[in-house]
Amino acid sequence: MAISGFGRGKEEGTTTAPSGGGASASGGGFGNLTAFIDQGSEFEGKLSFKDTVRIDGTFSGEISSDNTLIVGESGQIMATINSVCVVISGLVEGDIIATDQIMLHKTAVVNGNLEAPTIMMEEGAQLNGTVKMGKVAAKGTPPAASSGGNAQSKDGGSNS
Repeated sequence: MAISGFGRGKEEGTTTAPSGGGASASGGGFGNLTAFIDQGSEFEGKLSFKDTVRIDGTFSGEISSDNTLIVGESGQIMATINSVCVVISGLVEGDIIATDQIMLHKTAVVNGNLEAPTIMMEEGAQLNGTVKMGKVAAKGTPPAASSGGNAQSKDGGSNS
């Protein structure tokens, strides 16, 4: 099978990690590689995981992650990606939203839009799309709608 577990004693489905304290890597980065789609493998569908996953094969569909997605140099992704951290060295066609950072290595080719608080690109990386930087809103949270807070104290402030 194309997906195999790394660093975990038991394997249920594709990848399973305890939610909460046990799944966090000490550096927040690439601490716990739990799945690997190798070069020559093809996978289609919805992929969701809690620890770090590396893809060197071909994937199409949707990817959502509570940690880090690594796309290797031979990786070819045709998907929408929602993750905490995304590191790309291969090809990605689709929009990428990261709550922490997106890193494009020099061999990266991205055809899609990027949205993250921090975006890093090495010289040679190719990006064909738009970039939106700033804090990524959590699902269901409206973007800062309380910008007019001082407008209400118009008539109450001159009476002292």
